[in-house]
Amino acid sequence: MVVFLVLPLVIGQTEHKVMAHMQGRLGPMYAGGFHGWAQLVADGVKFAQKEDVVPAGADRRVFQLAPAVALLPYLVVLLAVPVGPNGFVGQALDAGIFFVLAVMGIGVLGALMAGWASANKFSLLGGLRTAAQLMSYELPMLLAAASVAMAAGTLSLPGILDAFHWWWLPWQAIGAFVFFTAGLAELQRPPFDMPVADSEIIFGAYTEYTGIRFAFFLLAEYGGILVLCALTSVLFLGGWHGPLSDSLGWLWTLLKAFALAFVVIWARVTFPRLREDQLMRFAWTVLIPLALLQLALTGIIKVAISQ
Repeated sequence: MVVFLVLPLVIGQTEHKVMAHMQGRLGPMYAGGFHGWAQLVADGVKFAQKEDVVPAGADRRVFQLAPAVALLPYLVVLLAVPVGPNGFVGQALDAGIFFVLAVMGIGVLGALMAGWASANKFSLLGGLRTAAQLMSYELPMLLAAASVAMAAGTLSLPGILDAFHWWWLPWQAIGAFVFFTAGLAELQRPPFDMPVADSEIIFGAYTEYTGIRFAFFLLAEYGGILVLCALTSVLFLGGWHGPLSDSLGWLWTLLKAFALAFVVIWARVTFPRLREDQLMRFAWTVLIPLALLQLALTGIIKVAISQ
């Protein structure tokens, strides 16, 4: 619980600073004095002070429940992510890959509920875009994860790390790209943020949210970044494998996850937002063929190794 409430906020603070440096943003560098250390505190106070408004025509229960549905699944996923060797995992599951992917898919339902319940056409459009994006990018993400499971011969996340070898890095590089990119799209992070296009449909499914409820959606986004980066490091980068892994394995997992989180932020400030048709085309004509290619390559290499 402490990790889930602290590390996503650290990622949020890092995003403020990285974007400030890369794009020359002055505001986030001044709050609190040295290097804008109090920017995150200022944001928290701002959200806490804002009035909690529910639109008159909204489905109140669904509207109020949506932020929790968006946030809690990422906390549940963290239970199954192995942080270090020797059983350093909340709950080791035999079908860990399918569990984490299924629960991450539930998190996206929060945006669908928010868009449907808001009684706002812009929010509904954002929710429908979220649904289309979820269906398109869930498939390549699952195929890329299946490639690693095939290579390791197990669906257990600790089992995959036990079977990991350094030469998997170039072998599974295509799958790593597909998995990480599809994960960004499922989190609706730039450049895959068409469902929350602020210049086109206001803010998509979150247009009617204010105060703490809106802050929960932001926390869910940063929690999703933490989960995606941790899973990518476990599946494709060796997780806790590294020098002195028996005593410092947890540190290697965190370092790899935060390095990937930096890449997520870097992508936000680098690439322009895709159009909706470009976003769908990228999933079906680029990521899915690459994922199938990775599966075929993994099958061929596994057969060659077994003989």
